[in-house]
This record gives sequence, structure tokens and C-alpha cells, in this order.
Amino acid sequence: MKIGFVGLGIMGKPMSKNLLKAGYELVVFDINKDAVNEVVEAGATAGNSPKDVASQCEYIITMLPNSPHVKTVVLGENGVLEGAKAGSIVIDMSSIAPLASKEVSAKLAEKGVEMLDAPVSGGEPKAVDGTLSIMVGGKQEVFDKCKDILSKMGASVVLCGEIGAGNTTKLANQIIVALNIAAMSEALVLGTKAGVSPEAIYNAIRGGLAGSTVLDAKAPMVMAGNFKPGFRIDLHIKDLANAIETGREVGAPLMLTSQVMEILQALKVDGKGQNDHSGIVQFYEKLAQVEVRK
Repeated sequence: MKIGFVGLGIMGKPMSKNLLKAGYELVVFDINKDAVNEVVEAGATAGNSPKDVASQCEYIITMLPNSPHVKTVVLGENGVLEGAKAGSIVIDMSSIAPLASKEVSAKLAEKGVEMLDAPVSGGEPKAVDGTLSIMVGGKQEVFDKCKDILSKMGASVVLCGEIGAGNTTKLANQIIVALNIAAMSEALVLGTKAGVSPEAIYNAIRGGLAGSTVLDAKAPMVMAGNFKPGFRIDLHIKDLANAIETGREVGAPLMLTSQVMEILQALKVDGKGQNDHSGIVQFYEKLAQVEVRK
């Protein structure tokens, strides 16, 4: 089976490599030629454009930064829509606004092309080892055709509802992750400022009710002072902006999300937008004049 893959960034590159390892034939495209060359060396074929990729493949995966990028790549000049044939399936694994997913899906449907919105959670480490959590929106019959493909990139693949439901679920996920990291940051800064080892705090609470996947993933990074991005602050700002916009559209108040958004914006202004989102702790460290380290 030949699959198209457009978008070979921090997440897309390892995801595409996992499809190659699973035995799929891949045609790939990205504006970053170095990324394309790396995946080609792993066994893929390079496409000349999203249109070219779509013309060669029944299944086309996109993994892009935000709604405008997806619209350009799928609906724009030399985009996926121009090359896709009726009966093809576009699997957009980007994290974008739910309404944007619905808009793109409607345009594709005019040509007889199906779509799933299938954003992921887990960051670069889980993209590399193929254990992402994948949240999917779309028709049951389309999901059934694509589940085996998705399962090569994720340990959890769940159909959440119709088009847009995947990205709505991802927004819920991103709210919980952001608030977890902020809570962890407040707590570890408090403990450190009060003279208690953050490592001791972490080891004491991780097995109790305060324990979480977020805590286990991010506390060791914070204590090591390692803010190399698995998921950048700039991207979390994008996700929370989509969440806040969606909340306003549907009438759901997001007060805590808005507060964390302001923390992320402050870090961006401070030149830390490319840091991992565990870098939220730096906002609290600066105010408390203490560093949470082993």
C-alpha cells in the first residue's frame, strides 16, 4: 500500500519512519529538504508537491503546524485536493481548530475525497517509539479503513465522533496537559523555595493521587534543566488559542486555560517560545528567584 505523507517536522518525521518500518510504501513532501532527504534515506520516495504526493497515493497523511498551513497544503495551489482522486482519504494529523477540519473536509467531499481529523498526543518520544495517542473524527467506515495505518504510529487509536471531534478532543487534552504542567511548576517551586528537595517531592507524590503521565514526563526534565523541545511552548500557545476560540464559539468558559495562556505568552516574550512546554516552570522560577533542580 502506498501512503502519502506531507509534513516532516519534529512529529511527522518519526511518524513517517514508523510507517516505513511497518512495510508501507511512502511518498513524502516537506519544504524542509533535509527532512525529506532523511526520510528518503530510510526508504521513502520524494514527491514534488502535495499535489504530486496525492496523485500517487490513495491515503494522504498531513502533519502540519496549524489551520492555515493545512488549508494551504490541502486546498491551495498544487495542494492535495488538486492531485487527489475520488475515493482517496486524507488523514489530517495536525492539531488545528475543529471548524477548520470541517471546512477542509467539506471541500474535499465535493471531489469525492474522504477525510479524518486525527491529531495526536505524546510528543516526540512517543512519535519515535510509535506509541502516540490518536484522537479521530470522521465516518466509522473511513476510520475502519485507516485504523491499521494509524495503529503503526499510535498505541491508542480512538474514534471520537464526526469530523472535528478529533481536534475537539485534542483541545481538551492540551488544556489538561497545560494545567498539569502549571500545577506541577507551582508545586515544585513552592517546595524548592521552602527548602525541600524537588526530587524528594516528586518521588513522594508520583505514586499517589497527584501522580500523572505529565508529572513523570516533565518533572525529570525540569529537575535536569532540560527544556529541549519535545513539544514547544509556541505550539502549545497555538493549541490553547484554538481551545479558547472554540470555547467562545460553543459557550464554554475556560478561565484556567486563559491564565496558563498568559503564562505561555509571557515566556514567549521572554524568548523561550522554542523551549519545551515543561519550561512553564521558568515563569515561576523567575518570580520566586529559585531554580527547581536536583
